[in-house]
Amino acid sequence: MLTRRRFCAAAMAAPVGLALTARGQERTAQGQDARFRFCLNTGTIRGYKLPLEGQIDLAIASGYQGIEPWVSDVAEAAKAEGALKRLAARCKGAGLAVVSAIGFAPWAVDDDGARAKGLEQMKRDMALIADLGGTHIAAPPAGINGGDAPAVSLDVLAERYRAVLDLGRSMGVIPQIEFWGASKNLSRLEQCVYVAAHADHPDACVLADAFHAYKGGSSFGALRLLGRSALHCFHINDYPADPPRETIRDSDRVWPGDGIAPLSDILGHFRANHADVWLSVEVFNQEYWKAPAEETAKTGLAKMRGAVERGKE
Repeated sequence: MLTRRRFCAAAMAAPVGLALTARGQERTAQGQDARFRFCLNTGTIRGYKLPLEGQIDLAIASGYQGIEPWVSDVAEAAKAEGALKRLAARCKGAGLAVVSAIGFAPWAVDDDGARAKGLEQMKRDMALIADLGGTHIAAPPAGINGGDAPAVSLDVLAERYRAVLDLGRSMGVIPQIEFWGASKNLSRLEQCVYVAAHADHPDACVLADAFHAYKGGSSFGALRLLGRSALHCFHINDYPADPPRETIRDSDRVWPGDGIAPLSDILGHFRANHADVWLSVEVFNQEYWKAPAEETAKTGLAKMRGAVERGKE
């Protein structure tokens, strides 16, 4: 039975217990804070025309934790027997993760025959990335992004993305649905979020990009919908106020923090979601390629780190 003495003792202990619980919850929340890791998208050094091995060596020497190569460079390296296995071992030994890869397989086109060929291309690309030790690959709207490409409904794109996800399951490589700001289809972050959700697949995830979000008029607030399982990699870059959004091009991108992109807000969304995300610097600014490759690579890493530090303020 609950006596008066026991009741008073319990009442006195309750605030202490609540305080300990609150502190424990606070520690748990801190332990789940966002985790940012830094990756080199090799488009940033594309102007130097380095082979894949040179790109990997540069990323390691510059202090990156990950690399995001282009499939075309991986395919070129694969022409030498055993090269990808050797490079995979090189990356693993140096602690360099193959975070993702940039490919352009036309997996979403309307023509059934062309789409079947696009899936075969995606399969070959995934095999290359798997041999290199990679886990993810971009799935952009290649083939339906411009020209005479028809508008494709988001529901249809979700079905086609699901097919690519199933293929990825069999290959051990996860395709990330990617949007391009100037594309005729999948030009906005919100559209990719819808397609990923409607695909109804456990591996569905979004590859987002600061420049493409701006170019396509996306809502950066939609990033709040991307939790740990929905966001593996984020292309971090920046853009100037001029040229205006309507005419700005990929080559106008600048280093993170050197433009007008709301990077602190973006990183704030990731922190609020306790995201575990690779920040992959992707710029195509030919002015940067006038400097030595080592300087460009190290600058990209320093700019990313600076953006993360400013976001804490």
